Amino acid sequence: MSKISKFFKGGGSAGSKARRGPSPQEALARLRETEEMLSKKQEYLETRIERELAIARQHGTKNKRAALQALKRKKRYEKQLNQIDGTLSTIEFQREALENSHTNTEVLKNMGYAAQAMKKVHENMDLDKIDDLMQDITEQQDVAQEISDAISNRATFGDEFDEDELMAELEELEQEELNKGMRDVRLPSVPSTSLPSRPGKMPACYFTFIMIKPSSTRKRAEDEDEMKKLAAWAS
Repeated sequence: MSKISKFFKGGGSAGSKARRGPSPQEALARLRETEEMLSKKQEYLETRIERELAIARQHGTKNKRAALQALKRKKRYEKQLNQIDGTLSTIEFQREALENSHTNTEVLKNMGYAAQAMKKVHENMDLDKIDDLMQDITEQQDVAQEISDAISNRATFGDEFDEDELMAELEELEQEELNKGMRDVRLPSVPSTSLPSRPGKMPACYFTFIMIKPSSTRKRAEDEDEMKKLAAWAS
C-alpha cells in the first residue's frame, strides 16, 4: 500500500493526528494566518477597484466599450471585497470564541489542579481532631486570660488582717502609755498645820501644793514663784 493511500485511510502519524484534532494553539495560529491573507486580498481588491475606476474615467464616452468593461471588473472586485469582509467577520468571531474557550479550558484545568491539591492536603486531616484542637486552643486562651488578669490585679498581701482589731490594739497601747505617765506623777501630801484665817472672812481652806520633782534649775525657780504666790494669796 502506498503512502498516499495510507494517508487517506488515516494510517500513520498524520492520520492519528487528524483524528485527535488540532490543539487550540494550532487552530488559533491558522485563523490568524487566514485573517492576514484575507486582509492582503482586501488591499489588492481595493487597489484594482481604484484602477478600474481610473480606466473608466479615461475612456469615458470616447471608448464606451472599454469603459463598460472596466466598470464590470470593478463590480466583480467589489463583490469579492464584500465577501471577504463577511468572511473576515466570521473568522474573527470564531477566533475570539476559540480564544475564550481556550482561556476557559486553562482556567478550569488550573482550578482542577488546585482542587486536587486541596484534596491531597485534606487527606490527612480529621474533622474530629480539628474540633479537639480548636477546643484545646480555646481552653488555653482562657487560661492565658486568667493568668493575665491575676498578674494585672493589685497585690493583696497582708489584707487578711482586720483593720478594726488593729485600731483597737493601737488604742490599748496608747491607753497603757497614758496610764504609765499618770503613775509617774507624785501627788503632794496634806500640810500638818492649818493656814491662818483673816477676820471677817470665811475660814481659810487648806491648800494642797503639788510637789513636782524639777528636772532643771529653771523649772525649780518657776515652782518656787508659784508657791510664793499661793502663800501670799492665802495670808
